[in-house]
Amino acid sequence: MKRAFFAALALAACPSFADGDGDGSAGVFSFSNDVEGSLVRAIVGLRESGLRQAMGEIDEVLLRNPNFRLGHLIRGDLLMARAGQPVAFGATATSASMAPLQDEARVRLQRYLDAPNIEHLPAPLLQLSPSQPHAILVDTTRSRLFIYANDNGRPKYVTDFYISLGKNGDEKRREGDQKTPIGVYTIVSSKEKLPDFYGTGAYPISYPNEWDKRNGRNGHGIWLHGTPSETYSRPPFATDGCVVLTNDDFNRLARYVDVGRTPVVIGRKITWREPASWENDRKEFLNAFGQWRTDWESRDTDKYLAHYGKEFEPGTKSREAWSAQKRKVNAGKSWIKVGVAQMSLFAYPGAGPMMMVTFEQDYRSNNLSNKTLKRQYWAKEGDRWRIVHESVVS
Repeated sequence: MKRAFFAALALAACPSFADGDGDGSAGVFSFSNDVEGSLVRAIVGLRESGLRQAMGEIDEVLLRNPNFRLGHLIRGDLLMARAGQPVAFGATATSASMAPLQDEARVRLQRYLDAPNIEHLPAPLLQLSPSQPHAILVDTTRSRLFIYANDNGRPKYVTDFYISLGKNGDEKRREGDQKTPIGVYTIVSSKEKLPDFYGTGAYPISYPNEWDKRNGRNGHGIWLHGTPSETYSRPPFATDGCVVLTNDDFNRLARYVDVGRTPVVIGRKITWREPASWENDRKEFLNAFGQWRTDWESRDTDKYLAHYGKEFEPGTKSREAWSAQKRKVNAGKSWIKVGVAQMSLFAYPGAGPMMMVTFEQDYRSNNLSNKTLKRQYWAKEGDRWRIVHESVVS
């Protein structure tokens, strides 16, 4: 009897799964929710357990979620399998209406065939500040949203969820381009009483950020939100640029969100590194950052200015005027101390070797003291990290 090609692939690559409830306790192959668990078990267990058990899994899903279109598609495929001709996942299936649901099945299943090793660390998350209990990491290639907890500044895997993204993919540049942005953002508010289109709620994020604006990217209204009540989930690329979860998953997400603090890192083809390699990346940058502080405190203005790259634009002043102002200020100092606290550090997605560091700066000198929340973007020039953008957040 002919079977869906996903079943053969899954049985060869991933022989068993564990039950879970989205807390990471069941290991790398745990399911983020019961619906996804039943869906994947039905597909991968088709040859191993037979049609009857696979049908039972899908029927249970549809009993609880009758609006799950992909579940109905798979059920139809199982029924057709009895006649030896699966219509949804067979090689001859070409229906345009089927393609988005096939894509959803692929990315949901791929999560369990090619899951990131939870012992490895996500390359973009290099340090969480004490004020960030959790971080959200979106991998647009996987159509997946990962939750990481703050473990003394290091990211620790918690759970992950299937998501839907912009109709035209990622790397948003313009208002209305129906793309999801790539970058590092913050959840800025929480919305509840919304039209049904947004599901059970929404979390707007800070797109466009400073780096987006500097690079001419515009648009607004990028949210994490739920799904309309008429459907359980949406295909992988079906939104106007927002990141959309099922309502069940959105409700689970709420426990990890701290409005105004939770970072949202959105990237393509996210990599996970062995701890030693991840730590080397982190230390390399922190050494450069530490040298910037040391050279500032030394009052050697030439060394200090050398940390600012060719692309650095000092606000409304010219580079020459800004440099002259720094020399004048430093000439009036007999000592400088620069304290740093509440640091977060992210390898910026999609921009080549780039870092975004945010920190509380405690500046003190013989004639001035102030505290600010500062953000810097550093890029590699040759083999050296240099600042390309700097701003005072508050």
